[in-house]
This record gives sequence, structure tokens and C-alpha cells, in this order.
Amino acid sequence: MKSPVAILLVIISIVAGCALGLGVFVFGYAQGTSYLTNDSAACANCHVMQRHLDAWTKSSHGKFAQCNDCHAPHGTVGKYACKTRNGILHSLAFTTGNFPDRIIMHDYNRGVVEQNCRHCHQNFVHAIESLSADDADNVIACLHCHSTVGHDSP
Repeated sequence: MKSPVAILLVIISIVAGCALGLGVFVFGYAQGTSYLTNDSAACANCHVMQRHLDAWTKSSHGKFAQCNDCHAPHGTVGKYACKTRNGILHSLAFTTGNFPDRIIMHDYNRGVVEQNCRHCHQNFVHAIESLSADDADNVIACLHCHSTVGHDSP
């Protein structure tokens, strides 16, 4: 019978090997370090985002903002927490092939984008916020009217 120490070493070796293999894949093949930058081209590492990147490049936002300016919180911790969350979910979806043809922004990311719209355009949205202040059930969202600003909505 094998000793508990030998079994533990085998388990640790397997876990470490899997972690190393995953790390090599993420940071080698999948260009994981590019996602740590503010370079918008990294967003198109997955071919399904190329159309969005091309449209963003031609838009007015392409001249003044990077993808992270709209799609990640502005604070360092929030930004990397968001990028980690989305990176894990995107990797899982693309690895399994379980993603829709039409990319859908979910509530969490819609909230991030909404906050960033309001942050960058705060001089314009003050009146909208005043209208919404009295009725929390009918808050006017920037994305309600401006869903295709920044890039096309497929």
C-alpha cells in the first residue's frame, strides 16, 4: 500500500502540471498578457470580435477612447476584476463553442458601460439623471437610445 505522502505528492504533481499547462496555454497560445494592457487590438484576439474592433476604429469613440474606457471600470482593482471575470467567461464560452452568433451584453457589463457613459459624458447626462431621480423604476439608460455608439451592434 502506498504511503499517504506518496499519494499527496502525486496529487500535487498532477494539480501543478495542470496549472502549468493552463498557464502556458493562456499566456502563450491565447496571448493572455495582451489582455493586461489597454491596447484595444487585444479585444480582437478572438476572431468574433474583429467586426466590433473594425467598427470602433471608424467611430468617433475610436479616436478618443480605448475598449477599456467603455467596457471596464475606471479604477485599477475594478478594471482587472472585470477583465478577469469576463476573460474566464469568454474563455469558457469560446473553448466550449457555447456562445451565440450575435454577441449579447449581459447585465453586469451593461452596468459597467452605462456607468462609463455617464462618467465621460457627465456634462450632458446631468439633465437625464435629474429626470430619473424621482422614479427609480424608470431610470433612463444611455444604452437605450445609443446602443450602437462606439461600434455596430450585430
